[in-house]
Amino acid sequence: MLKKVLVVDDSALIHQMYKMVLMRYRCEIVQALNGQDGIDKLEKNPDVDMMLVDINMPLMNALEFIQRVKALEKFASIPIIIVSTEGKEEEIQRGLALGASGYVKRPFQPGDLHSLINKLFGTRPA
Repeated sequence: MLKKVLVVDDSALIHQMYKMVLMRYRCEIVQALNGQDGIDKLEKNPDVDMMLVDINMPLMNALEFIQRVKALEKFASIPIIIVSTEGKEEEIQRGLALGASGYVKRPFQPGDLHSLINKLFGTRPA
């Protein structure tokens, strides 16, 4: 069951969109504005079930974020989904090779993200 999600994106508008999309799961959303903020929030919220990250962010991009998170044993098993307008195949493949669980291209329909979440967690929205 999805209880807490860390959203790492530098856009306040995107954070609002995630709130609406994830509302169906009745999960708590922890917001971070860049990769370093995401690492800091993850340390304060070790019970996160999943992370959604944007590729391009200030201070630390998604690829660096994924690499750092996966290197930390206590967080290595948490699924990370890349959600980004960046569709460069090499970045997507690198993110997946670093340990991301999936990729959703923005803009997306809520069902696209729900399908991936349901696949990862074997759950349905509440």
